Amino acid sequence: MGKNSTHDRPLAQNKKASHDYFIEETYEAGIVLTGTEIKSVRQGRANINDAFATIRNGEIFIHNMHISPFEQGNRHNPTDPTRARKLLLHKSQIHKLLGLSKQEGYAIVPLKIYARNGYAKLLIGLGKGKKQYDKRDTAAKRDAQRDIQRALREKQKVAR
Repeated sequence: MGKNSTHDRPLAQNKKASHDYFIEETYEAGIVLTGTEIKSVRQGRANINDAFATIRNGEIFIHNMHISPFEQGNRHNPTDPTRARKLLLHKSQIHKLLGLSKQEGYAIVPLKIYARNGYAKLLIGLGKGKKQYDKRDTAAKRDAQRDIQRALREKQKVAR
């Protein structure tokens, strides 16, 4: 992976997000971390499965993102691993997200955390909630695609 890779190796990923939401837009946001939280994130000790984002006073925050305390930490370690953390986005992006997330059925969902140039980045997406029948339809399409790929591989093995 070079300097210009779009998204580096994910340190934490929200796999339920694509199952529960149609992701329409994505944004890359910086995370304000304190103390030794970045060391824990680099070790992959972050969890964003139950996390969500809110916008208050023109600023965007992520809630319920769990970052385990660093073992060799010092007194600057935060005491609450699930505290609200501020996200860094351009003001125009925040206003756009605010307007879109006010619509019925939309939410700001964290997708993955990765490190870029020494900084922790969070990929957030604007997601529209899926209904139960949408989830079943997505699973059926995925299974059908998997069966097609399996049949093609078998056909290539026989041809050799």
